[in-house]
Amino acid sequence: MRIRPQRLQQGDTIGIIAPSSPPNQESLERSLAFLEQLGLKWRFGKHTKTVNGYLAGTDEERLEDLHDMFADPTIKGIICAGGGYGSARYTDKIDLQLMQENPKIFWGFSDITFLHTAMGAYSNLVTFHGPMLASCVGKESFHELSAKMFQQLFEPMELHYTEAIGPLKTVTGGVVQGELVGGNLSLLASGIGTKFEVDTKGKLLFIEDVGEEPYRVDGLLNQLRMAGKLDDAVGIVVGDFSDAAPKKREVSLTLDEVFDHYLGSLGKPVVKGFKIGHCQPHFAIPLGVGAKLDADHRTLTILPGVE
Repeated sequence: MRIRPQRLQQGDTIGIIAPSSPPNQESLERSLAFLEQLGLKWRFGKHTKTVNGYLAGTDEERLEDLHDMFADPTIKGIICAGGGYGSARYTDKIDLQLMQENPKIFWGFSDITFLHTAMGAYSNLVTFHGPMLASCVGKESFHELSAKMFQQLFEPMELHYTEAIGPLKTVTGGVVQGELVGGNLSLLASGIGTKFEVDTKGKLLFIEDVGEEPYRVDGLLNQLRMAGKLDDAVGIVVGDFSDAAPKKREVSLTLDEVFDHYLGSLGKPVVKGFKIGHCQPHFAIPLGVGAKLDADHRTLTILPGVE
């Protein structure tokens, strides 16, 4: 059993950090009104507004912010400002024992997948795959359902995903239960061969991505296949794959054909179309908790992520 962090209370202070690329500062400022609506205070990391090319500060500065927020007992949760690129550059230097000894809510997605996987493996911590402040919350497209998903941080609640949210498609039927792991497909593939590669043995694997053409998704899934990650999983939850249309190739397989090729022959439950990822609404989920995928009725049930 992974460690579930303590729930948030009205008046708690959350830390805001930029573990990867520089967030849009105007959007980040707009997102603060939402935190106020939730009854939360906030504190920026020292380097949240630092720009170092395509990175939000040096590796050491971004790592310092991450460590500071976990070590500070007045910070009750951490929400990432945005993703982009760069979290994997310092993951091998993270004090993962610090996080295990100071468990608290950690929320983000996309490039943050590398941190989720590391914390799950070495800090034994439940973390949250959800919309971030500058890249999601501060934009006009931020959806009402996306906003509601933050309530799971204040009260332990079982999450139920059905087709009331949007259409789903069963690739392979069946019902299966397991710990929910995964995240951004590109980041999961880049972790293969490192000490931070995702463990899918007996688990429900969730994948999503953005801006990857079918041939790129093909290569990423093939990487997971050859590493045994697809065979090891008990089922696959396919999230949102937006902006995936072929850009340069006149002839291409469709994304559905790619999914069917790699996931349809596994002989285990697979459902695609979940609005989890680079999309609105964005259904936020805890990683590292028990979940049940019913591919026959196209539902996903997830246990609470907080105590």
